[in-house]
Amino acid sequence: MAIWNQPAQPETSGKPLIEKPPVEQPIVAPANPVPARKEYAAKDRRESVFGTGVSIDGKIEGDGDVRIAGKFKGEIQIKGDLTIEKGARITAKINAETVTIGGEVEGNVLASSHVELLETAQLIGDLKGSTLTVAAGSRMRGHVEFGWSEAESGKFVVVKGQEKGKNGAAS
Repeated sequence: MAIWNQPAQPETSGKPLIEKPPVEQPIVAPANPVPARKEYAAKDRRESVFGTGVSIDGKIEGDGDVRIAGKFKGEIQIKGDLTIEKGARITAKINAETVTIGGEVEGNVLASSHVELLETAQLIGDLKGSTLTVAAGSRMRGHVEFGWSEAESGKFVVVKGQEKGKNGAAS
């Protein structure tokens, strides 16, 4: 008979009770560990967010990151990353570290690092960056320059559809 909160003792039939040592279970790691998602902590980088219902005319300057989901008209000059969400409408001259476009942009884009055109992106204007990623379905109309260092891109001048070296000779 077991008393409340006490486990029942097994019937031993007159034989001494032998305790078995606990079996250790091996620790199994997942076959393909998923790397932790990289998120910027507030102390690492600051991000300003302009939501879908926001319309701004003016100039954005700063060191932090900017994410725009609404409408903006003017100039954007930041040292951080610029993300233009799907559905956003931007008419601006853009200069940022990294530019990710998911919405509509009319104006020139200059990125000191990377430019990414998502499948919903539409860009009307010139684009210049160190590297470029273009998703299927994105659209663009304008001049594109990527993969050139500052020294290399300074060697050529574009004159009405012709590329000429600094000495004026067509190349």
